[in-house]
Amino acid sequence: QVQLVESGGGLVQAGGSLRLSCVASGRTFSSYDMGWFRQAPGKEREFVAAIRWTGGSTYYADSVKGRFTISRDNAKNTVNLQMNSLKPEDTAVYYCAARLRGNGIRSSPDDYSNWGQGTQVTVSS
Repeated sequence: QVQLVESGGGLVQAGGSLRLSCVASGRTFSSYDMGWFRQAPGKEREFVAAIRWTGGSTYYADSVKGRFTISRDNAKNTVNLQMNSLKPEDTAVYYCAARLRGNGIRSSPDDYSNWGQGTQVTVSS
């Protein structure tokens, strides 16, 4: 099992940038594929981005493609989400999630077994 703690959320104007970080503790971080999800009030949790345990493959939701970048540093047990050109519709609680490495990147929350507590991102217009 890994424990996950997110940081880096906050309030930003539309067009601005934020960088979210997730630090993992516990078992071997490199055994896990990692994902970022978000949940806005009254909406279901949705996939944002994911990265394979090697860092060699990434996958993005269409709504963030070209604006967000996921990366990881296995030596530091961290996964980051660089968010540029933020829009008001990006406002949500952002969650870091982990799943034991499998056959490929997954985008369903049900495929992830470990979750952080979330960090709020608010984008003003």
